[in-house]
Amino acid sequence: MSVSLESEESRPRGRNETEEERADRRWVELLQEVRVAQTGVQILLAFLLSIVFTRRFAELGDVDRAIFVVTVVLGAASTGALIGPVSFHRFVTGRQLKPQTVEWASRLTVTGLLLLLCTVTSALLLILRVVLGHAGAYWITGALFAWFASCWFLLPAWARRKAPERPRGR
Repeated sequence: MSVSLESEESRPRGRNETEEERADRRWVELLQEVRVAQTGVQILLAFLLSIVFTRRFAELGDVDRAIFVVTVVLGAASTGALIGPVSFHRFVTGRQLKPQTVEWASRLTVTGLLLLLCTVTSALLLILRVVLGHAGAYWITGALFAWFASCWFLLPAWARRKAPERPRGR
């Protein structure tokens, strides 16, 4: 059975969904993505919060304590941004704002991922300074920052740029 090229080309590409259906689908996808990031940042933040109560914490110098404080603040900010979409959705549910909610939640998620990148980098710097000393810690942390930024932001941005433009409604 053969299909003519003309019929394949004339078929619409993408999904045939209403704006509301698209918003619902995007919302479910966003929630799945946020669950992964939330779990990671919450475990990291819990670990960071417990460090203060260990004996070794008292031995940290001023620079390492400052890095620790920055790391905890970044972790808390990341947690807030990544939990934000849930709260946002809860407050506007039933107000016919699903497409706008998805946009704002998406922005909060990207902000949370940026803050998570900074949190992980800062935590790595602190750990590597304690383990390796000052010199090696900065090089390794810088390399890992570049790796995470590439995986989380640069590669998706490159793929998005290379993808063909699609009409807004699909």
